[in-house]
Amino acid sequence: MRTGIITIIVVVIVLAGYVCWHLWRIAPQGWKLALVSVFILWMASFFVGFAVNDQIPMKAATVLYEVGNTWIIAFLYLLLLFLVADIAAVCHILPKMFLKDSIAGLGTVVGIVVVILTLGGIHYHHKYREELTITTGKPLEKPMTIVLASDLHLGYHNRKAELARWVDFINAEKPDLVLFGGDVIDLSLRPVMEGNFSEEFRRVEAPMTAVLGNHEFYSNLELAEQFYKESGILLLKDSVAHFNGVDVIGRNDRTSHGRVSLDALSKGLEGFTIVLDHQPYHLEESEAAGIDFQFSGHTHRGQVWPLSWITDAMYEIAWGHHQRGYTQYYVSSGLGIWGAKIRVGTRSEYLVLHLTN
Repeated sequence: MRTGIITIIVVVIVLAGYVCWHLWRIAPQGWKLALVSVFILWMASFFVGFAVNDQIPMKAATVLYEVGNTWIIAFLYLLLLFLVADIAAVCHILPKMFLKDSIAGLGTVVGIVVVILTLGGIHYHHKYREELTITTGKPLEKPMTIVLASDLHLGYHNRKAELARWVDFINAEKPDLVLFGGDVIDLSLRPVMEGNFSEEFRRVEAPMTAVLGNHEFYSNLELAEQFYKESGILLLKDSVAHFNGVDVIGRNDRTSHGRVSLDALSKGLEGFTIVLDHQPYHLEESEAAGIDFQFSGHTHRGQVWPLSWITDAMYEIAWGHHQRGYTQYYVSSGLGIWGAKIRVGTRSEYLVLHLTN
């Protein structure tokens, strides 16, 4: 894992150097040093944030997190724009002088990135309500409405006021059950504990059940479990809970080791079976075990285009409704988000599942 992280950092530095070189070339005389310096300081804020956010005042940590993580998206689109411009210049589609000492060129590139970041931020704050109805032959004590959400990533960016808005969305559905598919916490427990985020979860007007995601392991697993308990959320780790004829199987995240097999967890269950498994790998396991419905998250569907192409290639299904044999699946792109609150070509959503006979 350490080798992988070092490799990623080296690649990022090399690509950032390519962007810096282009910014130097495209900026008019007298602007070059200032522009490249701003980009480097912006990049530094991302790495510094990881090192110091839990040691500095909360407001400063929040600003540093949001500024630093926004750099990632700006960097991605600057990189793509300069790559496309270079190809266009080689193909004689774009004049080479457009990329050198050019106010028009700089204004075009910066303007496009600003528009993408602005519209992506607006789009992120719109939450999509996805609805799915499943009719089952298995006995239910009553028709059920279940709200499912994954990847809330509560922390320095998704704050308590935003969680309150999401809880209002959930309560408006008048659910019989609420299920969370992991990564409720972002990377640090400090903001959710100091901000008493659990107070908002206790406003949910239905039983709540959740599984761990990889980010709970990255933060502090013991404190994460304490937070779930304080929030009134039943945490399932390779275990089963029963609600009105619905059997909810919560799998421990694959970040852990030695998970109990799904076949063993589902043995002897007679109700409508729902599997919560944060990461949507090996979907065939639910089909083989005769599971009725699986809910997963984790992918975010890449958060921004064209990273969605990568997640679409990595997973059998990176987002949306899917069916293998009798088993139905929904992979959520997440209610919240990791990093910058920007979505391009993807969406923030929650699922309302209606179960009927």
